[in-house]
Amino acid sequence: MLESARAVAFLSATDLGRARDFYEGVLGLPVEDVTDFACVFRAAGVTLRVTLVGELSPQPFTVFGWEVGAIHETIAGLAGRGVAFLRYEGMGQDPAGVWTTPGGDQVAWFRDPDGNVLSLTQFRG
Repeated sequence: MLESARAVAFLSATDLGRARDFYEGVLGLPVEDVTDFACVFRAAGVTLRVTLVGELSPQPFTVFGWEVGAIHETIAGLAGRGVAFLRYEGMGQDPAGVWTTPGGDQVAWFRDPDGNVLSLTQFRG
């Protein structure tokens, strides 16, 4: 029923200006709409709505991510814009913070300014 409907993803932020600076300025997502309550971005074919909240307790797991073709190049580009990649004890990540799954996919994680965990995944081709 919804297989052809456009997806909308939601994240929360306590400061929309700061969120916009990050998602637009650092990650390069185009802004589609800005209100007092949300900032809406386009991430390929997905609408990403960052909604203003008074308080936020970020989840300890990934809440949004991107499929990338060249994870190490993407990491280098984002690191050059100030993005710090997360390291998890016992994950066996490489020096860039990339973990290779048992199936060969490569994953790296980082946080937005509100602490939401975001990820990059390069699927094994």
